[in-house]
Amino acid sequence: MRICFLSRRYFPAISGMSIYAVNLLRELVRAGHDVTMVSQYYGGEHATVYGGGPPPAVEGVRVIGLEAVGEQERGDYEGDIEGMVATITQEHEARAFDIIHAQYGYPTGWAALLAGAKLGVPNLVSIQGGDGHWVGSCCQTHYDAFRRVLDHSGALLIGGRSFIAEVAERMGVPPSRFTRVPGAVDTERFRPAHPVGSLGSPPRLLYHGRVDRRKGVLDFLSACDLLRAQGVAFEAVVSGIGPDVDPAREHAATLGLGADLVRFTGYADYFDTPTIYGAADIFASPTYAEGFSNTILEAMACGLPVASCEVVGVTDCLRHDDNGLLTQAGDVPAHAEALRRLIEDERLRHRIAASSLADCRANYSWSVVGRQIMGIYAELFGTAPATDFPTELTLTPCRFRSQPHLL
Repeated sequence: MRICFLSRRYFPAISGMSIYAVNLLRELVRAGHDVTMVSQYYGGEHATVYGGGPPPAVEGVRVIGLEAVGEQERGDYEGDIEGMVATITQEHEARAFDIIHAQYGYPTGWAALLAGAKLGVPNLVSIQGGDGHWVGSCCQTHYDAFRRVLDHSGALLIGGRSFIAEVAERMGVPPSRFTRVPGAVDTERFRPAHPVGSLGSPPRLLYHGRVDRRKGVLDFLSACDLLRAQGVAFEAVVSGIGPDVDPAREHAATLGLGADLVRFTGYADYFDTPTIYGAADIFASPTYAEGFSNTILEAMACGLPVASCEVVGVTDCLRHDDNGLLTQAGDVPAHAEALRRLIEDERLRHRIAASSLADCRANYSWSVVGRQIMGIYAELFGTAPATDFPTELTLTPCRFRSQPHLL
């Protein structure tokens, strides 16, 4: 099958979308599919938030990078969408695609829907992260585009039941429109580096991923301050880049959390991250919302007990006091207490780490999830895409046009 995979962000950008894409591409190539990836990217000074630059070569995949010039300079998503449709059209005319698969409902899902209707190619969309949480609540333009994607795409893939419920309610679409395909992790690459549930001296806490207040990085630092006040010994690492690196550093400095307690290690190449998890004992993710957290799955696969929050996208893979400890988002004292329990209660720590590792290997490996996605391709193959929807959008003011990287 000839597949066009349309990516919102790919490496060197660090995001859950990049990780989703690289693992899916690997599974598609392994299964013998002919894959072309068209990926947006940020360039120059605009690449500093998530990382950026043209996507690198991927073995067995034709890779085409499209710089999101309109988006990064003036929030002009629509101009970049025209470029995506034109590129897909050009590639299709050279060798016809059987499937167009986009990640993110807007702008890439909208581009896939437009290209599919134009070329007669069935299309599907993976709804991920902020796409499901925010797109459509920001302005009428994005509501209209996202709603058309939700109503007319051949299939909508989404990570979990809680995320389905949120998007269905927020956008007014029936839950039956979605196909639940859980997040996944490369369980060959991410494995325990030391005995599951073991603890260093001092205990090592890890926050890894996008350094973003919406992911709870400021709450994690405040929790570290509470642990210190309680006399709990620990060392902490904040690993990654994102929109709130500077505010996080300033918050740590205000709290008096020096490098002896909290280290900021910056950009982390995805292919080096198993060593980051391997140097930790406990994973902290006091996030406010997820699609399906890649970093939590990676921590689970590496045998780390996880302290996170009872929010959309987390409750689909973690169960409180079974394979993780969950608190309410924004409740810093409760998060600090969860971390303290994992540090001080050896039996609890071992039980949770072992349970999460077993769950991850059984349910969230890419070999399992990749087969599920390819099964959906097979169901769509040869079907006619929807064409009965308006293709024009009326532009309205949107908060994301001034900060497009947050979309």
